[in-house]
Amino acid sequence: MIGLLASDPRSLTSIRVPQTAWKAHVADSLAGLELDALRAARQIADLGSGAGFPGLVLAVALPAAHVDLIESVGRKCDFMREAITAAGIANAEVIAGRSEEHAAATPGSGREAYDAVTARAVARLSTLAELASPLLREGGALIAWKGKRDEGEEAELARAGKATAMELEQVLEVGARSGYDHRHLHLVRKVAPTPANLPRRAGMAKKRPPGAA
Repeated sequence: MIGLLASDPRSLTSIRVPQTAWKAHVADSLAGLELDALRAARQIADLGSGAGFPGLVLAVALPAAHVDLIESVGRKCDFMREAITAAGIANAEVIAGRSEEHAAATPGSGREAYDAVTARAVARLSTLAELASPLLREGGALIAWKGKRDEGEEAELARAGKATAMELEQVLEVGARSGYDHRHLHLVRKVAPTPANLPRRAGMAKKRPPGAA
């Protein structure tokens, strides 16, 4: 997968040297396995999968789990499909579209279908909580890869708790083990049923994040 990424002309990442890419992408993705909630998950949705991190790495590391890679950008979806075929990853599937569409209450959707939702450098915590909530079963967990801790962002997440049914449970500092000096994993638990108004219209969680001051 790293070799394919290094040679791909679509420039999905600026990190193309295999050794550097391994540390920046693969080791960083594997850091999520320090959390019990992710190791135990059997149905995982990866939001904004991009080039497949952490989703494809987790699929390889957790062969008993199924990982859906949710991505709205076509060229990124194409790359991940090629990577899945090239690496023979049988337990991963690309979902081309927005998470709000995938979480809609329609037959065959991903609504309340997942034990865990992952997101790596995608959006603010409150936005991720809103996007993850309708995808998660009650008791499921969002695991968000973030950089330095941001008190304002965490306070915004706390204010969004009622609107999203999500509550911050743990912040794990993984630092150099992940390939980044200031990497933190935020585990946000779904503590109540999905609010009736979720998902909102596509883009609203980012444009008007819940809990914003």
